[in-house]
Amino acid sequence: MSYVIGCDVGTSGTKAIVVSESGKLFSKVMVEYPLSTPHPGWAEQHPDTWVKAAFEAIAGAVRKAGVKAGDVRALGFSGQMHSSVFLDKNGKVLRPALLWCDTRTHQECLEITRKVGESHLRQWVSNPALEGFTLPKILWVKKHEPKIYNQIAQVLMPKDYIRYKLTGVLGTEVSDAAGTLYFDVKNRRWSKEILAKLGIPLKWFPQVVESQQVCGHLTPGAAKALGLKAGTPVVGGGADNTCGAVGNGIIKTGDVMASLGTSGVFFAHTDQVKVDPLMRVHTFCHSVPKKWYLMGVMLSAGFSLRWYRDTLGLTEKELGKKTGKDPYDVLSNLAKKAGEGSEGLLFLPYLMGERTPHKDSNARAAFIGASARHCRAHFARSVFEGITFGMRDSLEIFRVLKVPIRRVVATGGGAVNPFWRQLQADIYGEEVVTVNSQEGPAYGSAILAMVGSGLYRSVSSACSKLIKVVTRTAPRKKSVQVYNGWYQEYKNIYPRLKQTFQSIQTRL
Repeated sequence: MSYVIGCDVGTSGTKAIVVSESGKLFSKVMVEYPLSTPHPGWAEQHPDTWVKAAFEAIAGAVRKAGVKAGDVRALGFSGQMHSSVFLDKNGKVLRPALLWCDTRTHQECLEITRKVGESHLRQWVSNPALEGFTLPKILWVKKHEPKIYNQIAQVLMPKDYIRYKLTGVLGTEVSDAAGTLYFDVKNRRWSKEILAKLGIPLKWFPQVVESQQVCGHLTPGAAKALGLKAGTPVVGGGADNTCGAVGNGIIKTGDVMASLGTSGVFFAHTDQVKVDPLMRVHTFCHSVPKKWYLMGVMLSAGFSLRWYRDTLGLTEKELGKKTGKDPYDVLSNLAKKAGEGSEGLLFLPYLMGERTPHKDSNARAAFIGASARHCRAHFARSVFEGITFGMRDSLEIFRVLKVPIRRVVATGGGAVNPFWRQLQADIYGEEVVTVNSQEGPAYGSAILAMVGSGLYRSVSSACSKLIKVVTRTAPRKKSVQVYNGWYQEYKNIYPRLKQTFQSIQTRL
C-alpha cells in the first residue's frame, strides 16, 4: 500500500498526518509553539521554530503509523498565509517572521494605496492593501529596519521555507503567492507592475508552480531525520485555506465552505476570476489548477467564543472540568436555554478589529441591548449568534456577486457542534453539511501529494473518491425569518459605532 504525508504549518502549531492512498488516516502528530507579541499589535515567530516542529511532527507521524520509508510516495505542505520569511544570500533567516495577524503595517497600507491606487490594486493584484498581507510587511522592514532590508535576497511563505529546508529548492505555488499582494491573481504570476511601482526587486521571489506539482525532493539528510527515503517528492502544497477547501471537497461551482477556527473564513470556489468592485472579499488562486476562489475573513470567530469562555464563561469552564465535558459543549447547552435572537442582546465580534466587510483594524467588540432580563444563557447565545452573523456578512457579498451556492460545507469548531450547525443553517438560510474529512488543511495537502505522486489523476478525481457527506442540516423556515430580522439589526451596529471605535483608539 502507498501512503502520503500532509503537514500543516499553523500559527499555534504544526500538524503532520500519514494517509493511505484510499484516504484512511493512519497517524497524526501535533507540535505546538508560542506566539511572540513584542509590542501591541505585533505578532512574530521565528521560521526555524516551524522547521523544528515540522521535522518533529513528520518523524513522529511516520513512527506512529509504522509505515516503511519506501511506501511513502510524497509529502505535501499547507501553511498560514501572508507571513513573511526574509532570507539573506546564504539562505539564513534575517529576522522573525511578521505573521498574518500582525497589524503594525497600517501606515504602509496607506502608502501602498496612495502610490498604487485602488484601481491598479484591483487590476494588478485583485485585492486591497491590508495589514495582514506580505507586501506591507516588506515595506515596514524597509522603513524601520533598513540594515535587514538591504540584506534580503529571498522572501518566502512559511510552508515554502520548510520545503526549502527539506529539499534545498526555493519555490512557491499559486495559492500562497496570491496572498502576498504582489501576485497577479488573474494571470497566476508575480506582478511586475506593482513591484516596479514600489521599487521591490522581482528576483526576491521564487518560481511559482501549481499546488499539485512536484517542487523538490527530500535531501539525504532530511530523509534520514524524518525516517523517509531520500528523493521522495515534495509537492508545492497550498495555503491553509485552499488546502482546507480541498480537504473538504470544495472544488466545484456551487461549493461553499464555512470554516470556524480562531478566525472565520467563508470560501467560494469559482471557475473564473471574480473581483468584488468594493474589494470587501478577497480573490485568490485555488489549489485546483486554473481555478480561483472568493474569501471573506472575520478575525475573531472561534477566538470570540474562547475569549467568552475564559472571561465571562468561567462557571461553564469549571463545570466542564468537573464533569469531563468540553467547555464549548457546556456553553452551547447553556445557549440553548435562550430564545432565538437572545431577546434582543446582540454581540459584535470584533475583538481584533475586522477584515470582512469593514477593513477596520480599529473596530472593537460590543454587547448591545443588554437589559435586566438577560442572564448568562442570553450572553452565551448572543456570542454564538454574533459570530455567525459575522460569517453571514461574507455570504451576503457572495450573493451580491451572483456566486452560485449549492450548499455550505461546515468545518472547524462550527462543524463539530450540532447546535452551531443548526444555528448556521438558520442564519445563512442554506443547507449546512459536514464531510468525512476532519483533518482540515493537512488532509488537503495530503490529497495534493497524492495527485502530484500520480496516485490520482487530478484534484477533482481524488476529492470525488475520498470526500463524502456525513451530516446534513436543513434551515428551518420560521427560524430563518426570525434571524433575517436580527441580522438586519446586527448590520446597523457597526456604522453607528465606527466613529466611537476610532475615537477610543486615539486615547490608547
